[in-house]
Amino acid sequence: MGFSLELTEDQAHLREWVHGFAEDVVRPAAAEWDEREETPWPVIREAAKIGLYGFEALATWFADPVGLSLPIATEELFWGDAGIALALMGTGLAAAGIFAAGEPEQLAEWVPECFGTPDEPKLAAFCASEPQAGSDVAGYRTRAVHDEATGVWVITGQKAWATNGGIANVHVVTAVVDPELGARGQAVFVVPPGTAGLSSPGKIRKHGMRASHTADVFLDGVRVPGRCLLGGKDRLDARLARAREGRASGGQAAMATFESTRPVVGAMAVGVARAAYEYALAYAKERSAFGRKIIENQSIAFDLANVRTELDAARLLVWRAAWMGRNNVPFTAGEGSMSKLKAGEVAVWATERAIHVLGGAGYTRDHPVERMHRDAKIFTIFEGTSEIQRLVVARAISGMHIR
Repeated sequence: MGFSLELTEDQAHLREWVHGFAEDVVRPAAAEWDEREETPWPVIREAAKIGLYGFEALATWFADPVGLSLPIATEELFWGDAGIALALMGTGLAAAGIFAAGEPEQLAEWVPECFGTPDEPKLAAFCASEPQAGSDVAGYRTRAVHDEATGVWVITGQKAWATNGGIANVHVVTAVVDPELGARGQAVFVVPPGTAGLSSPGKIRKHGMRASHTADVFLDGVRVPGRCLLGGKDRLDARLARAREGRASGGQAAMATFESTRPVVGAMAVGVARAAYEYALAYAKERSAFGRKIIENQSIAFDLANVRTELDAARLLVWRAAWMGRNNVPFTAGEGSMSKLKAGEVAVWATERAIHVLGGAGYTRDHPVERMHRDAKIFTIFEGTSEIQRLVVARAISGMHIR
């Protein structure tokens, strides 16, 4: 479908609807849940009640033929507050893992289980990173072994930094099935609710995104039936056979999910950056020093002009990558990684500049830019550090295996 910067009527309505929820429900609760460092269940329930959290909403956004509905909604939620928004959006990463690797019947079975119902919403967790392997997906050690007699898969290992880990209804777990194949010898499994052997020691206390639950997940001989292998055994065997023969194997398990979600992560970062920019601009137009509004000083005005320019550039990269992904246009130059790289670094820089505009006041918790700056830092780390994004782009544009 053709690309246009003019939003459709549905997209404009979506932006207005989500923005209203972010302004009226998310923002007033932001400081409280940041201080409490707890999952904001009241906000999740409110979002589920109005249809903003759930399988139907995600499916509708994914169905947008232009591909912009999901980044539009994401930006508005993260404009409200990043920690609460990630508590709402974290389940989407697990759902994306199921979409990326699963068969239609598996999508139908497990994606609704990720979200629960409007009356009883649930969470889901995508468990990929490990204590010794974050960006190094080839270094994963969690192992899944197939019991030929029963058809059951037995999973053992430890996952790290999992959003919603341990409190999720459904855990989507990447595991090694053939260690000799490295990153190509991995598969993705669904661990159903209540499965024995899965445990978590509790929430990790973080620098930012404090309203979003992050935890390590331990899998001690977790047994899941064959239907929990996303894509199925026949498809896995065929992929592994191609990899053993040195042929293209159809992609690596965790990376398939990250490639599809990086523009969405970029939209998250754009939302945080925009919130900080708007707050700093309003402050600069109200605050007086030396007999005039501080916005009348070029140093402040130019700072904000630069932020706005970079913010719009980041959004355009995100929208381009989202459109390409939805319309099956190949990322020939790492466009998905470009969008996440640019938006993440803009978010860190823009929130830092917002603090600078506010001066000493910006460094206090009396103003939200302090929290926004803490929240922004993760965008240069999770789902691939900035260095990893540069590596992806460099390999794409050079055709060389750059290390």
